[in-house]
Amino acid sequence: MDVDETSKPNEEKLLLVMLVGAPGSGKSTFCEEVMRSSTRPWVRVCQDIIKNGKAGNKAQCLSSAAEALKDGKNVFIDRCNLDREQRSGFTELGGPQIDVHAIVLDLPAKLCISRTVKRSGHEGNLQGGKAAAVVNRMLQKKELPTLSDGFNRITFCQTESDVKVAIDTYSALGPLDNLPYGCFGQKSKEAKVQVDIMKFFKKAEAPVVAESTENCSRNFTSQNNEMMDPCNKDIEIFSSNSDKANLEPMNVETISEGSTVSHGDNAFMGDVPTLAFPSISTSDFQFDHEKAAEIIVEKVAEFSNKLVNVRFVLVDLSRGSKILSLVKAKAAKKHLDPRKFFTHVGDITCLRSKGGLHCAVIANAANWRLKPGGGGVNAAIFKAAGPALESATKERAELLLPGNAVAVPLPSSSPLFTREGVTHVIHVLGPNMNPQRPDCLNNDYNKGCKILREAYTSLFETFASIVRTGTEQKSKRDADHGSEKSKKYKGSQDDVELNCTGTKVVNIDSSNKKSDGSLNKAWGSWAQALHQIAMHPEKHKDELLEISEDVVVLNDLYPKAKKHVLVLARTKGLDCLADVQNDHLHLLRRMHDVGLKWAEKFLHENASLVFRLGYHSAPSMRQLHLHVISQDFDSKHLKNKKHWNSFNTDFFRDSVAVIDEVSNYGKAILRDDDKLLSMELRCHRCRSAHPNIPRLKSHISSCKASFPTFLLQNGRLVRTQGEVNISS
Repeated sequence: MDVDETSKPNEEKLLLVMLVGAPGSGKSTFCEEVMRSSTRPWVRVCQDIIKNGKAGNKAQCLSSAAEALKDGKNVFIDRCNLDREQRSGFTELGGPQIDVHAIVLDLPAKLCISRTVKRSGHEGNLQGGKAAAVVNRMLQKKELPTLSDGFNRITFCQTESDVKVAIDTYSALGPLDNLPYGCFGQKSKEAKVQVDIMKFFKKAEAPVVAESTENCSRNFTSQNNEMMDPCNKDIEIFSSNSDKANLEPMNVETISEGSTVSHGDNAFMGDVPTLAFPSISTSDFQFDHEKAAEIIVEKVAEFSNKLVNVRFVLVDLSRGSKILSLVKAKAAKKHLDPRKFFTHVGDITCLRSKGGLHCAVIANAANWRLKPGGGGVNAAIFKAAGPALESATKERAELLLPGNAVAVPLPSSSPLFTREGVTHVIHVLGPNMNPQRPDCLNNDYNKGCKILREAYTSLFETFASIVRTGTEQKSKRDADHGSEKSKKYKGSQDDVELNCTGTKVVNIDSSNKKSDGSLNKAWGSWAQALHQIAMHPEKHKDELLEISEDVVVLNDLYPKAKKHVLVLARTKGLDCLADVQNDHLHLLRRMHDVGLKWAEKFLHENASLVFRLGYHSAPSMRQLHLHVISQDFDSKHLKNKKHWNSFNTDFFRDSVAVIDEVSNYGKAILRDDDKLLSMELRCHRCRSAHPNIPRLKSHISSCKASFPTFLLQNGRLVRTQGEVNISS
């Protein structure tokens, strides 16, 4: 019988897959293996035999490929394709129904040469002694493909194990299966030649490439006919979205099974920082799936636009998960970039070993006591991580309030670290609609949705903080700082943990100064944001509260109190307080006056506020800036001990004291001391000690004690009565 046109299944999306690699890298074998086991129709276009079994040219390959695609067949381009010129033309064959992929067989040159020398009966007659010279010559001209060349997807294979995984991936593709777009597995974007072949002839050792720990399994979502990618160990995302923090992708090495890597050296063991997270409060907490899915997509969209070169993965153990289906549908409607956000069916504690998905940071739908047990994701993560996670969690916090998150670095002794490459677990607590659990909201979805939004915001901001910290750590490792002072900074934004070393007053040595007078310090690209605003305020008018010839004023991006603004100096060469000299005294007074003006404005709006003006001894952002911060410290961005202590110990230098020191001694006294940031948590009013941030916040919200005597002296506090102006 005739079939109505509308009832026909969707048409197959064809693939044109270009093999890129030196002779002996296994291109022909790759094609043969896939074609032997795939249910898709494939055609292999090989230049060595394109002309009736004899060698032909590129034009003939292009013609043959176009004809095969027109006939509805998938195509392998089996030629070396090692430079852009050789690849040009083939990418133009792509279109709405044709995806163009590249498989880069970037195997060690030693292996390729060995294969070509030993083989016989090769189609192109490249074998025997002459092969080594040919491989050498071709690799010297190698240009790695990029997505901007016109490819939808590029997979880099550095080991035979990587090749096997890629073969299995393409062999398993059904007619309606699609692979995520992006660049997978690239270890070094700069390297043009993997090994200097001439050195190889002199018995130089080839570099060691970390092997995959286990062949990846092939996972499918049956409901959506979309294949979960078993190859996406290391994705390099290319995004046009701007990022306020100017995040840089980290390029660090993958670890092999059983090895250990310190957090400082490898915050992420892949090209793109990845957060895997479960749905929060949708199962055990009985939260409405439709509402939860809407919030997930809303928050992912928000942070995908803020952060470049990161990716988010929503994970669920159930293949028929309702939340995954809802999120996928809503994400598609919002046109979220599938390279930056996708879903995955699998165990969040086995993403690398069983799913081939490398996520250095995973989220835990925790209980409020941050304890193991309770079933679900929380029990699974604590069990997989071992006792090390429970101990590390106790060091960070003992309880968690709904809508908040806390990051816990995993010790290298944890099985999740050594087996899965997980460096951090972020505990996050959402709202609860289950009457059998604490803090039930009794179906108050107005409050529930508010808390759930706060939970995802806190989760993603915490992840961003980890990324920024790891990025700056790598920048510091790669740079020659030129001074001991510069080694004391651990870069991050003001909401990221600060890390300083040395218990002493910092002396500014002229030998550590740049020609413009500023201290030699390697600032990560994200840490340049304030500098760019100060130097080019006209580009940031919408973000600024005030612009003048010598200063600009803006709200802190991650405020640590109800009111928290920054006064930025616009003078070149003033990166931080360590750069200030007697010549800058007038500028310091000007910054103080501007800060006072804004404090008084806020006091006019809310007379109950109290303000303090000051500088961090070792700031995380480049460009001298004064903090004007209310002393309520009522902010979801104030998350940990170092946040608190950076504003409530001698690490925070009062503006009036700095002006006095520069006036008398020609420089500010900087107490750059790691012990200050790791001190016990004490109330800034009554000085009582508290075990964690939630307890401290609960206390300070009701503490009515007077401020300590030293803060009441010399105009350190700005209140409705007693404002101080020292500009004269």
